[in-house]
Amino acid sequence: MSSSPELASNEKKKERIISAGFLFTVAGIAAIAGFGRTLTVAKRKDPKFFDKGVVATREMNESGAMLAMRALAWGSLYAWIGTGCICYGIWKMSGASNFEEFRQVVGDKLPRIKKNDPPQSRTEFEGLNDLMGYLSTWGASKASKQD
Repeated sequence: MSSSPELASNEKKKERIISAGFLFTVAGIAAIAGFGRTLTVAKRKDPKFFDKGVVATREMNESGAMLAMRALAWGSLYAWIGTGCICYGIWKMSGASNFEEFRQVVGDKLPRIKKNDPPQSRTEFEGLNDLMGYLSTWGASKASKQD
């Protein structure tokens, strides 16, 4: 029989997975909708030129869409490889052999964030206008106290 902390941990994992799935779904739908909208606007602006870019002709061996897909594939490959190399290099330079050691090494080198408990400034706002008004006067009040 499992204990209460294990159940809470499993629930947190489940919640994180569901949350990540939701965010990826929303981001995917937004990307597809944005891309579709862009294609629709481009086709409406100049249908003749749009069709010329979609279908290969005698003048062009490759359609614009195929060229764009090839560029996207190569760009994605380069981005993945580049990011992977940078992350791997940072990992090796840290000298860590596992993630816990890496967290410790990086945590020692990064500056500490001070706790703000209890908060020293406002934390709740009635709306965006209230927040923006507060932010516009926030730096000015600190500067006048230093003078």
